[in-house]
Amino acid sequence: MRQNFNLLIFLVLLPPQNISLMEHNEEQTLLLGREKPSKLLATYAFPAIVAMIASSAYNIVDSALIGRGVGAMAIAGITLTFPFMNLAGAFGSLVGTGGATVLSIKLGEGDYKSARLVLGNVVILNTIIGLLFSALTLPFLTPILRFFGGTERTVPFAYDYMKWILLCNVFTHLYFGMNALLRSIGFPKLAMGITIGSVVLNVPLAYIFIYPCGWGIEGAAIATTIAQIAATIVQIFVFTKRDKIIYFSKDVFRLQKKMIRSILAIGMSPFLMNVAACVVVILLNSAFLHYGGDYAIGAYGIVNRLAFVFVMICFGLMQGMQPIVSYNFGSKQYDRMWQTWKLTVKWAMLVMTIAFVLCQVFPSQIAEIFTKDSEMIAQSATGFRYCMMFFPIIGYQMVSTNFFQSTGKARKSIFLSLTRQVIFLIPLIIILPRIFGLTGVWLALPFSDLISTIITFLLIKREQRLMKH
Repeated sequence: MRQNFNLLIFLVLLPPQNISLMEHNEEQTLLLGREKPSKLLATYAFPAIVAMIASSAYNIVDSALIGRGVGAMAIAGITLTFPFMNLAGAFGSLVGTGGATVLSIKLGEGDYKSARLVLGNVVILNTIIGLLFSALTLPFLTPILRFFGGTERTVPFAYDYMKWILLCNVFTHLYFGMNALLRSIGFPKLAMGITIGSVVLNVPLAYIFIYPCGWGIEGAAIATTIAQIAATIVQIFVFTKRDKIIYFSKDVFRLQKKMIRSILAIGMSPFLMNVAACVVVILLNSAFLHYGGDYAIGAYGIVNRLAFVFVMICFGLMQGMQPIVSYNFGSKQYDRMWQTWKLTVKWAMLVMTIAFVLCQVFPSQIAEIFTKDSEMIAQSATGFRYCMMFFPIIGYQMVSTNFFQSTGKARKSIFLSLTRQVIFLIPLIIILPRIFGLTGVWLALPFSDLISTIITFLLIKREQRLMKH
């Protein structure tokens, strides 16, 4: 009964034009190689950005509900779950992003038979990986959280939240994987509608479960799992209809070694980026705990939540860029490919500049959204000012890393991901705090961003010279 009710909610929330878009055909896909790049980017990126903003807004609302309804230590507990979220995202992006890129390249090459097989392979891989991840982590959840920097005050909150997320982890993987494929076949608005629908369902449920029901932090987690299960149900329903280039049928559920290798090779870049982010968060939690205590960990969680909003907007731009770049790379229309990259870089840098200005001018006011605790507000304000020092140039680094991934150059994309997340950041986390204390932990983040952006700029220039010749 509940599943039918959730499905009805989603179908009502989806914009009517999305349903009519089910009449998709090969001609629409070919527009990726003919339409003006700026118009294509707006068409594909805008829905993704709206979806990302909606998802990020939920994260802020969720954290605010938890911080004000449960307490400051609950926010610190949520911060302990970031490595888990990064790991789950790592495996989801390994299959989802890799599958979406392979699908776009196959469509650009005109190989529609292989494009249809991508759907089945993505669903099977996400199901297997999602179930295995939960089975391997749930039994050891408490010691893992302690390893992530948890204390007696924060681990209970993190445990109560994460156990529900892990129980339904497979739906998270399927949801992100199938949404990526929807965007690649020309349904960005439908993918946006599903994401917004999940948020619209999630926020009121979180409020009801935390406050009237009194379930605390568990209520927030249960609301999240219900929303993602409902989103997955809608996606399955969408892919059962045979009016698109790819759809569910018996012949698509066949794992192919060559296709799996392609999906995993291309998806390895975002996978490693998320794994690296997991390692970095563990190190950051440990450093913040050592130099600033539980309040510093909570402050980092607040800073991360807001930064995540603007990073997700850039992800929306990159999701819009990916099918355009991949298709034109596959069809050897390199001028169109580079035009799309330049437009995406400009918009991403503008977004990150806005984030920089807001966090430098209104750091305390932003922190007050999440908590009433004066100590956590003060530490969060300091974190905003330090972390956002070089934010305007991060858009260039992120888009360019995704560009290499979208053109199938997995090694370069992986390298650029690691420069920002591992190669420079980890040594800085170890060295700077010994010199500057807690301030050094905060400074490690922006200086790693600066160095990695310089290297990215040099690699992009080299790639442009090579392609020109």
